[in-house]
Amino acid sequence: QVQLVESGGGLVQPGGSLKLSCAASGFTFSSAAMSWFRQAPGKQREWVARIVSGGNTIYADSVKGRFTISRDNANNTVYLQMNSLKPEDTAVYYCYGSVRLSAYWGQGTQVTVSS
Repeated sequence: QVQLVESGGGLVQPGGSLKLSCAASGFTFSSAAMSWFRQAPGKQREWVARIVSGGNTIYADSVKGRFTISRDNANNTVYLQMNSLKPEDTAVYYCYGSVRLSAYWGQGTQVTVSS
């Protein structure tokens, strides 16, 4: 059974940091491209960052220089380090994995940036 379980969300002040984790199981994690998406209230889900099996990364312009995606293949986990958070980063953050012709979503974790 495939599972993607996010954790690490919460309430943080503007300028603060959070680190999200996504624990994967049920598929060959080391071969998967992993991404983070987010969805703010009343808005469409948007892609945030991606890391492929070889470790190369790419980011949305809105988070470039502030967010870092990384992976630990030994522990089947992908991370999203978020620094210099802004109120507009407030959203539910989702982990997404794709390998061969299959794709998987996590249940999401809430990130709220507010003073």
